[in-house]
Amino acid sequence: MLIQLIIGTFVICGTVLIQAMFIGVLSKVLTSIGDWLVKSSNTLKMILVVTAMVIWLVGGLTASAWLWAAIFLIFDVFNELEPALYFSVVTFTTLGYGDVVLGTQWRILGSLTAVNGLIIVGLNTAFLMEAISQIRKAQLEGSK
Repeated sequence: MLIQLIIGTFVICGTVLIQAMFIGVLSKVLTSIGDWLVKSSNTLKMILVVTAMVIWLVGGLTASAWLWAAIFLIFDVFNELEPALYFSVVTFTTLGYGDVVLGTQWRILGSLTAVNGLIIVGLNTAFLMEAISQIRKAQLEGSK
């Protein structure tokens, strides 16, 4: 049990670092295109920007799922990449079909995967909402 908690804690820290890097890059991009973003309020522009932000952040989420899959392979939780990645994605997104499950000796690690998914989705949601809010606020102030 302790080894699962240790492994899970390190992997969660790793995925938070991955997502922080993705968010940091996105923040720099948004800052660099800030003038263009706020110059005029345009629905199509916002749709494109929000879509691009979501795609980028899903990339970070996907990288985290791959990290979990690698951990499952390293510790022989799974023997092949496909079930390791499948379980990682399904659990990370808290979907949990139940068609692929971990043995009793790894159940806690599976639960930590789901907790990690909630953390990363929460980070992404908070960032998206704040970014959209700041963009709209700047657009409205610029139109006065």
